[in-house]
Amino acid sequence: MNRWLSRDDVPRGADYDARWERAAAAGSNIHGEADFIASFAPVSVGDGDGDRVPSVLDAGCGTGRVGIELARRGFAMVGVDVDPAMLERARAKHPNGDWQLADLATLDLRDPHRGTNDVRRFDIVALPGNVMIFLAAGTEATVLQRLVAHLVPGGVLIAGFQLGAGRLTLARYDEVSAAAGLRLEQRLGTWDGQPFEPGGDYAVSVHRLAEG
Repeated sequence: MNRWLSRDDVPRGADYDARWERAAAAGSNIHGEADFIASFAPVSVGDGDGDRVPSVLDAGCGTGRVGIELARRGFAMVGVDVDPAMLERARAKHPNGDWQLADLATLDLRDPHRGTNDVRRFDIVALPGNVMIFLAAGTEATVLQRLVAHLVPGGVLIAGFQLGAGRLTLARYDEVSAAAGLRLEQRLGTWDGQPFEPGGDYAVSVHRLAEG
């Protein structure tokens, strides 16, 4: 079972957002993840019919804090989460957003502009907020495969999660990423660009899919 859904000790919906609202009120930058993710937007993206805006899949979007900010910056954003309570809050904050209730292990988004037989693909797939360590145990490889299926050739998958005893290790994460066709491009210790140090308790990893 998804480890987030199995917990009853975590805030959800508006209660979850309250933490970030307090931080913003205190003057903290609560958009560090969005700042970092946005820096990987393609400079120019064309689809044969002229330029289009960069696209991002906010995988495990929660209440939409990161995805809504990316949409505000001009990204075509789709948010996916397995928790209905978190999505309800995201929809309340950003009613025009594309919010999808789905398990990442079975994710299969179809492109409404190209017909139901085409999987929707994104320039960036983002997993901030410890998504990888809340997955159902043993599904990490399957989730990475499903996410890669939604990446354009040359696209990036960006994930940040806590490290520690009993949690997903970076070695295992890199293993399943490589098996899904991804190559590690960058690893940092924080979303604001601090270097990753071996033994650190958090990592932000950028993996890229080959061009073709």
